[in-house]
Amino acid sequence: MTLAAGASLGPYRIVVPLGAGGMGEVYKAKDTRLGRDVTIRALSPHLAVSFEVRARFGREARMPAALSPISVIKAGEPSCSNA
Repeated sequence: MTLAAGASLGPYRIVVPLGAGGMGEVYKAKDTRLGRDVTIRALSPHLAVSFEVRARFGREARMPAALSPISVIKAGEPSCSNA
């Protein structure tokens, strides 16, 4: 899944791609509901078919959400989309 700047993914508008790796791509985006900058991590489609990979992806999204130090950002709304 490659998203261009200006594309929408739910309530998020892609600002710029930040990088890509073995599991997918990472984008800087704007949460249009709250007006804040967010980071979106998109799982590669060929990996999304694996339950185990999706479960790992979900665990990795939830880990920082469980932390509360001010230097750690909050993760929000891990979800699936075929956009």
